Amino acid sequence: MQKRRTLIKQVVAGGLGVALAGEALATPMSAPLKGRIRQSVCRWTYGHLSLDELCVVAKEIGLLAIDLVGPKEWHILKKHGLDSSMCNGAEISLTEGWNNPQYHATLIKNYTEHIELVSKAGYKNLIFFSGNRRGMDDETGLKNTVDGIKKIAGLAEQKGVVLQLELFNSKVDHKDYMADKSAWGIEMCKRIGSENVKLLYDIYHMQINEGDVIRTIKDHHQYFGHYHTAGVPGRHEIDETQELYYPAIMQAIVATGYTGYVAQEFLPTAADKIAALRDAVRRCDV
Repeated sequence: MQKRRTLIKQVVAGGLGVALAGEALATPMSAPLKGRIRQSVCRWTYGHLSLDELCVVAKEIGLLAIDLVGPKEWHILKKHGLDSSMCNGAEISLTEGWNNPQYHATLIKNYTEHIELVSKAGYKNLIFFSGNRRGMDDETGLKNTVDGIKKIAGLAEQKGVVLQLELFNSKVDHKDYMADKSAWGIEMCKRIGSENVKLLYDIYHMQINEGDVIRTIKDHHQYFGHYHTAGVPGRHEIDETQELYYPAIMQAIVATGYTGYVAQEFLPTAADKIAALRDAVRRCDV
């Protein structure tokens, strides 16, 4: 309890807000995490908090990192002793990506710069996106993506940075997105043939587009370098209100020998959003 009181005093004294302290008070401390799953939280899903505030909450819960933070804010993570579990900022957009050669010159420039930045900061993962189809067939988009990524894969290998293509669903959230099936992303990885090009397997998105999550993880885990969570349907809390049972999914991930991060990426609906995050972390701590 003394540790908890000290945390809340620091939060308030540091100008991080009475509201945050109120939420923290409502979520009591519990036993340390097992830690077999290294967990983080996606910054954008807790946008009601500043990054400083989110870092305080993350550390208090036992998270090790924050996902989807760009270079301009890495100093905040470092101040709090947290990792950047998935770096961003090199992309043009979610819809304008590597499947279209007209963007390659800009993307190669951006990613060349960001690979250097990620490496110098001591981080590892950098996200990228296929982009939308816009009438393009899957094979053409696959070839274009492979051709483009091959131009920066060597630098990523040299700098110890892993480029991670995020898989999205195209049924609900990202209409027309090309990398909407794990098979497409796996084929991309095979053709590039680099251990520094992986897939960000978003469990929420892939449940919507193809299901069979645990079997896919067991059969193809070597291509998955990062995981995201969220409840289906709705992208909300990963509790009894939705169709996925995350403890079993996490057990499957652990069984593969995975040592990377799983990032919570649900949009909380609960009045106490910090309690919702703590609950999700506990459910995934298998």
